[in-house]
Amino acid sequence: MRLVIARCSVDYAGRLTAHLPSAPRLILVKADGSVSIHADDRAYKPLNWMSPPCTLKEGTGDEAGVWTVINKAGEKLIITMEEVLHDSSHELGVDPGLIKDGVEAHLQELLADRIETLGEGYTLIRREYMTAIGPVDILCRDANGGTVAVEIKRRGEIDGVEQLTRYLELLNRDPHLAPVRGVFAAQEIKPQARVLATDRGIGCQVLDYDAMRGIEDDKLRLF
Repeated sequence: MRLVIARCSVDYAGRLTAHLPSAPRLILVKADGSVSIHADDRAYKPLNWMSPPCTLKEGTGDEAGVWTVINKAGEKLIITMEEVLHDSSHELGVDPGLIKDGVEAHLQELLADRIETLGEGYTLIRREYMTAIGPVDILCRDANGGTVAVEIKRRGEIDGVEQLTRYLELLNRDPHLAPVRGVFAAQEIKPQARVLATDRGIGCQVLDYDAMRGIEDDKLRLF
């Protein structure tokens, strides 16, 4: 990971345009190719970003101090450096991934056991399908044989959608799985997360934990 603290302005040109005027900001360049711009507030949410796969070109000569980040859709994030205050790189290695709490782990187990909750004709490929950046909660096939990646959260927020987006980008590079679509499943899905998921072609599924536990209990009944 590369961390740059600089006074800079940022321009985004894509489906819409956006401009950040000159100010000191943190720029993160991650090993997966993503670039994000942060201010000293907003917790984890960046002011602007470019998701992978994308390319970063640092200008030279008359363009020195200008970074141009371009994604596969041709959208551009242009960062104009006025003063670099800090620039360092760090090897973080492979992350072990998020350890889910008891509810999320049980939701994953229940949904894998009753995969038809997602729709008629669904079949399970496997739980915890490993990728280079961590395990996908559930990988399955729909009634038409298409591959579906499911990310499960207790409470569905934007960061969960971003996580699933990264998994989908990797999975869709595998010709044996592609095309892979995503389903974001949670007990509660925040409106902003639903909007982002819909914009990215990701389906949303609200899970009723109590009802699913009841489904599991029904399997043990004789009558």
